[in-house]
Amino acid sequence: MRTKIVATIGPASCAPEKIAQLAEAGVSVFRLNFSHGDPEFFRKVITAIREVEKNIGRPLTIMQDLPGPKIRIGLLPEGKFLLKQGDLLTLARERREKEDLPFIPFDHPTILASLVVGDVLVLADGGLRFEITEKVADERFTMKALDNGTISSRKGLALPGKSIALPAITANDRERLAVGMELGVDAVAISFVQTVKDVHDIKALLRSYGRDDLPVVAKLERQNAAVDNLEEIVAAADVIMVARGDLGVECPMPSLPALQKRIIQTCNRHGKPVIVATQMLMSMVNSPVPTRAEVTDVANAVLDGADCVMLSDETAAGNYPVEAVQNMRQITDEAEKYLLANGGLRAPKDEKDTSRFLAYTACLLANSVSAKSIVAHSVSGGAARMLAECRPAQTIYALTHSSVVEHALNFVWGVQPFFLVPSDSSFSHARRTQNWIAASDLFPLGEDVVITAGEYAPGVEAVRRTNVVKIYHK
Repeated sequence: MRTKIVATIGPASCAPEKIAQLAEAGVSVFRLNFSHGDPEFFRKVITAIREVEKNIGRPLTIMQDLPGPKIRIGLLPEGKFLLKQGDLLTLARERREKEDLPFIPFDHPTILASLVVGDVLVLADGGLRFEITEKVADERFTMKALDNGTISSRKGLALPGKSIALPAITANDRERLAVGMELGVDAVAISFVQTVKDVHDIKALLRSYGRDDLPVVAKLERQNAAVDNLEEIVAAADVIMVARGDLGVECPMPSLPALQKRIIQTCNRHGKPVIVATQMLMSMVNSPVPTRAEVTDVANAVLDGADCVMLSDETAAGNYPVEAVQNMRQITDEAEKYLLANGGLRAPKDEKDTSRFLAYTACLLANSVSAKSIVAHSVSGGAARMLAECRPAQTIYALTHSSVVEHALNFVWGVQPFFLVPSDSSFSHARRTQNWIAASDLFPLGEDVVITAGEYAPGVEAVRRTNVVKIYHK
């Protein structure tokens, strides 16, 4: 279970017994899509997840996914209708009494004010494209269908290549965040991030709840975020999601694979966990087995350096949610075998970065003594993340006295987090780690285990950082 699996909870998977099956199949993070569902639904789901977590004895992380400024058309008078390439339609806020053309309601003044002739609008996650052919009046346009298809109410709308200043955190998000804080989520994902300010804004909101320790997941769905502002956003966020649904609409589709690789590489360089999401095993919504292309897609995400892979409709609304997780686990396991056999350890880019070089040294030491495990006493989770950056063959066990850190480490490749009850802060972290190994049945007698920990120098008051690497023989 090195590569972590994120599963979306929905009607197909919200029953307690189904959540238990998903966890047993290998899910580490449960995504709750707050675009759908009411507080009572989420309360029941979170209660069920916490009960399963207690029963299986390992942390299950709950990620609240805020809707963000998702741009949608309104309710169609006809509900839905068929389109042919070349058909003309009217896009406006209100329908006129005598409307000659089919009418698409769209009540978004900021976007209507920005539209010009020649702009291309994309609906239904790229399924339908339209070109603005005429500005009839203020906030009223004629557009031409570029594809055949069916248009229905409340479909998402995107404007590829057009930058529109929309806040990532809406009033609706603030209301839903309050629900998440009340229910005790472990991480918060923000949608349609465009600049680093969006990340700072959500962190300020979490701070107002006294929860600024929660990890923020920045979803990259806008081209300017994924290209122009990538470095700043990755540096500021705690976790990054390559949200390929909207990103594949915003960017030319052929450029998406290279863009995914670039985002993953940037996250790896910054030491930030990265999730690859959307349509990974989409055929399993209706089929008990994935396609060969999907299997290859999941495996390549692992080989590229993804920490997590995510299921959306497959587990939320599909007919085979548990089978989807089981297949994803089998695929990631096989990809990891190849990665570990052919990749080798990743050395830190900057050898002057003492903490990262120490983590790399611990991995080298584990290889040299043929240790099967590395155990890190990690107060903040940083030591465990740095070990994971090296992609060692050994399992990384992270011991922490923070439940927040324990759940946050579920986003990190190769790390199995464990909660230790806080004790006297002066007690040696290395000694505490050795005691835990001695008492655990995870390590057989006679096995060498590499330990990393932070110890105070005698008479020196300082922040305790990892400064000890040693071999413990059980």
